[in-house]
Amino acid sequence: MRRPTFIAVILSLFLTPFIHMPVSAATKGPVVVASKIDTEGALLGKMIVLLLEENGFKTVDKTEFGPTPMIRKAISSEQIDIYPEYTGNGGFFFGISDQPIWKDALKGYLKVKELDKKNNDIVWLTPAPANNTWAICVRRDLANKERLSTLEDFASFVNRGGRVKLAGSEEFVTSGAALPAFQKAYGFSLRKDQLLTLSGGNTAQTEKAAAQGISGVNFAMAYGTDGQLAALGLVVLDDTKRVQPVYEPTPIIRAKVLAKYPEIEGILDPVFKSLDLVTLQTLNASIAVEGLDAREVAAKYLKSKGFIK
Repeated sequence: MRRPTFIAVILSLFLTPFIHMPVSAATKGPVVVASKIDTEGALLGKMIVLLLEENGFKTVDKTEFGPTPMIRKAISSEQIDIYPEYTGNGGFFFGISDQPIWKDALKGYLKVKELDKKNNDIVWLTPAPANNTWAICVRRDLANKERLSTLEDFASFVNRGGRVKLAGSEEFVTSGAALPAFQKAYGFSLRKDQLLTLSGGNTAQTEKAAAQGISGVNFAMAYGTDGQLAALGLVVLDDTKRVQPVYEPTPIIRAKVLAKYPEIEGILDPVFKSLDLVTLQTLNASIAVEGLDAREVAAKYLKSKGFIK
């Protein structure tokens, strides 16, 4: 058998440490994690950051990055890699919001998953079983006095000249998915002086304004998973006509990033499956009502369920 040459031996010694070397923590990432500017966005974004870090990824934390149009542009232009989005927004992303498919949780999810992969090379992972749909809430005392329990009641109240000052984000006020959709379906219209429009989408601010009557506010934008509603003495007006699509929070990721790190799907899957409506309301309340830090709340929950140490 031919003996190795001197050069071969030297090369063998030099290359051996690099052959079959497992991927180390230092080589995983960085993964840029973002979220929208609201309580739940911060919570879910921090969960993703913590889970990736627990599994050896370097992350860049850009949670509370911006409103929907800004964050969609960012992921499409590869400024960010992953963020939590909502299934019901698919209808508006692709100009088919009038289709009834968005009222069905599974069908809506499968449709947006298909369209975003085909058109933008973005992958939708496992959604949480919680509907964080847009809603309008009112102080309980006013609801009882005026017998307001549905958006039909609200429309009648507006149209008969009831005093209304509604606090909402710019996106809620202007997006065809939100207030304009409610107005069209229920037959009412709010003037500019009946609106308090905020730049961010944090319902903690809008709901606090309604609860405390700040700037005369007595109605507010809300989300279905908000935990602070009961604590603030607010009730959600029932969307009897089912105007709103189902909005299940789902991590979405650039396909190139997922192809490089396929384990991310398995890391996030069981966590999002665990986030039902009551769980998200409770976690959101810890942030919005108790004033706890989103990362702290996220970490406590993940540790309690054994997702991180």
